[in-house]
Amino acid sequence: MSDRKRSTALVLASALAGTAVLLTAPAAHAAVVDVAYDCKTPIGDKSAVSPIDIKAVKEGDGYKLTMSFQKGVSSSPIELGKGAMNPSAVILVDGAEKVSVPVSGPPNPEAVPPDTPIRITDLSGTYTPKKSGKVTFTAGVLTIMAMSTTTTCTPGNSPKPSLELDVTAPGGAGTQSAAGADTTGDTLPQTGPTDSALALGTLGGTVLLSGAAGVLWLTRRGQRARS
Repeated sequence: MSDRKRSTALVLASALAGTAVLLTAPAAHAAVVDVAYDCKTPIGDKSAVSPIDIKAVKEGDGYKLTMSFQKGVSSSPIELGKGAMNPSAVILVDGAEKVSVPVSGPPNPEAVPPDTPIRITDLSGTYTPKKSGKVTFTAGVLTIMAMSTTTTCTPGNSPKPSLELDVTAPGGAGTQSAAGADTTGDTLPQTGPTDSALALGTLGGTVLLSGAAGVLWLTRRGQRARS
């Protein structure tokens, strides 16, 4: 293989490698975060720590959020019958926009014995962004309705976000810049985190491969000039 052909092959290989890196770039960052809840209950103040996990799945124009509790955060002095407890909470969104997303879940599927930590079922809700950009999701206030009583649990340790995600608003709404200004127009259409990564990879691959094609064209042109 001549030096010129070898150089062309290297350029093409580099282009393909660059595309592969872009295609596998992560679109979200998630972490299980310990949330220290301070609860106001009918029998006095209680506190408990529960690891919280928040997941997001693209659905239509929005994202389905699921908030999972890995430990119970409160208890009852009497038994709670099946279906007696109804949990709900808010997830705080920050970044490109600041909103609160209500989430709720089914009642307790089994009876809860007295003085036993109450296991919260998974809570879910829909977040439809009004601005495109990077946002974070953090556990907010938890509310437990049980037997005509209300328990309110507030995070007392300023927990870190459980999820960071690049979101796309319906209709290509403006992106929140680092300085807080909205930018509209001249942006690539995006349909979600995965599609964004793929679009970026395709764009990068096109530019790089065009460069390789240019090298090939120049190489062939040089060979014709000498013939």
